Amino acid sequence: MPRRIAILPIFFVLLLSTTLAQKTQEPAAPEKTIAIHAATLIDGTSPHPRHDVLIVVKGNKIASVSEGGKPPAEAEVINLPSNVTVLPGLIDAHTHIFLQGEDPAEGGYDIQLLKYPASFRAARATVSARRCLEQGFTTIRDVETEGAGYGDLGIKMAINKGYIPGPRIFASTRAISVTGGYPLEGYNPDIVVPKGAQLADGSVELRKAAREQLENGADWIKVYMTHRSWVDKQGHLVSQPTLTVEELKAVTDEAHGQQHKVACHAYGGIGLHRALDGGCDSIEHGLDLDDDAIAQMLRQGTWLVPTLAVYYHDWSPENTPEGQRDRARASVHEVSFKKALKAGVKIAFGTDMGGIPWTDPIAQEFGYMVRFGMSPVDAIKAATSKAAELLDVKGELGVIAPGAYADIVAVSGDPLTNMDALKEVNFVMKDGAVFKQAK
Repeated sequence: MPRRIAILPIFFVLLLSTTLAQKTQEPAAPEKTIAIHAATLIDGTSPHPRHDVLIVVKGNKIASVSEGGKPPAEAEVINLPSNVTVLPGLIDAHTHIFLQGEDPAEGGYDIQLLKYPASFRAARATVSARRCLEQGFTTIRDVETEGAGYGDLGIKMAINKGYIPGPRIFASTRAISVTGGYPLEGYNPDIVVPKGAQLADGSVELRKAAREQLENGADWIKVYMTHRSWVDKQGHLVSQPTLTVEELKAVTDEAHGQQHKVACHAYGGIGLHRALDGGCDSIEHGLDLDDDAIAQMLRQGTWLVPTLAVYYHDWSPENTPEGQRDRARASVHEVSFKKALKAGVKIAFGTDMGGIPWTDPIAQEFGYMVRFGMSPVDAIKAATSKAAELLDVKGELGVIAPGAYADIVAVSGDPLTNMDALKEVNFVMKDGAVFKQAK
């Protein structure tokens, strides 16, 4: 009994201290309100632009979108010029922030793994992330670090904690392929060299690789279903297949069981069909889509992320095997994109930036999409609401609508008549905070 009495005063002291602390706490600061006047708005879902629109942002979300109207009394007002078009923050669904479009004369891809320390590559990835945001891409799906391990998760963490500027990142970490299915290659076989992806063989190993990446924070799993490509004696583009269907099913089963998705790099042929039979969620590149593949993509709801522009860079001389391959890639890719578009395959915007130098405009991809038959408004949707749907954030990103995150960009002119306007972004808001505003 005496012990119980001794405890009671201590309890009341703690209770009193907690009550006093609650009473003396300062009230939470009210969410900042910003009102943006947009003369022209492409909202990410509507087939036509809207005019004289007031967008009210509270905190990091869009509170209201209305034609006309007055801003709330407490709002900071941003009156964008009348010649400006406002859009949702853009989404690039296929990037590599740890790649830099390395000059072959300086060592190309291999030099990054053989000579550059992780700190150097991370510093350059930080610049790449900033470039995304400067160009109006407020969200990216980064589809592997090319030998930099889980470095994309570190960049993502630094962005989310406010240490560096950059987009929202959906990270794929290391990516997966099989023995003989990814560089580095061509070195003395008695020397162990690093590889750009995590290599595994057999269903057990591949399931384990997927589990490791998911455990360590991967948002998506990336699998290379084709590797080298070349032109055969008949002039056809051929791509080396990698995983078997059973091996890929081990990966997709594990990822889907943990409610994550699988992106499959696949050019065409056997590897492409294995990717579809194995249950991948998106085909990356899809250079050579035959009719059966397109029909299967439609049945399964598989997305296509075509990355067109990258295949028009750095062609080798025409009279070399590499040059023939480069031209064949571009030729069949155009045909495949047009067929997929006509059939109604779901298409999301992706660029393969990193394969292209980050100093190039990310928005160059829009021009190729429109040149090959996509309407300008649908190309913009591919980089906004459609890409958000691919990423399972429909209604949260890629739209300017109540309840969505306040990711808002603006360009001079009308991108529906001149897609190059999207290369010059002069206003960027991400998560309710203004990052860039032209004076």
